Amino acid sequence: MRETPRPQGTADGSGTEPPQPRPGRALAHTIGASGSGSPHRSDRRPPHTPRGARHTGLGGRLGTTPPVPGRPALLLAVFAVITWQVVVHGPLARFDERASRALAGRGPAPLTELLADLGNMQVALPVLAAAAAYAVWRGRRAQALYAALAMALVPALVVPLKLLVDRVGPLTSETGYYPSGHTATALVAYCGAALLVHRRLMPLAVLLTAATGIGLVLRGYHWPLDVVASVCLFGAGALPVRRGRGQGS
Repeated sequence: MRETPRPQGTADGSGTEPPQPRPGRALAHTIGASGSGSPHRSDRRPPHTPRGARHTGLGGRLGTTPPVPGRPALLLAVFAVITWQVVVHGPLARFDERASRALAGRGPAPLTELLADLGNMQVALPVLAAAAAYAVWRGRRAQALYAALAMALVPALVVPLKLLVDRVGPLTSETGYYPSGHTATALVAYCGAALLVHRRLMPLAVLLTAATGIGLVLRGYHWPLDVVASVCLFGAGALPVRRGRGQGS
């Protein structure tokens, strides 16, 4: 008489599902975890919930590892294209100059001057220094040091580029306007301060950086591409740091 196969028991705990990843963290799945045909359970049954087939998202949001590849490289590529166009005075540079001439002088002068001044070292540096002091007080000395080094890189990168590109200014015959040092200072100071204090301040930091660039263009202190190039160059360094920090305090 043929025996009926006995169902495998679960007294030894082999029938329970493996622990699932905690929310906000993307852990590597084991072999067969997502549609490979290999079951998780010892009784050869597939999981009852969709968790077993969950894939790691590619949104690049905070708390998700690995980060989305290519975004810093894309920003650097955009920076390289802009620099090339400015150097050879290509179509993009000519369009930039026409747009700048149409925008320069627009808006109330006191307001646009105030916005442009947000990129001054006298304004932006104390903001970053206060945030760095707060980070040191909270025990995050390495992050505070990184922010200080990032600010030191602003003149170290911007000044040689200004000399090499030697771009004339919108309302002057003087040269040395590419890229925008004020925009770079604002981005590093305000975004760095947001990373050191709390990531929820990042929208405000981005707004202050954008306001600086708008003020510089409307006052005729910089061409629009000067501003965009600085955002691409220094934003490429800020993206990996933002992903690696996780949530602020």
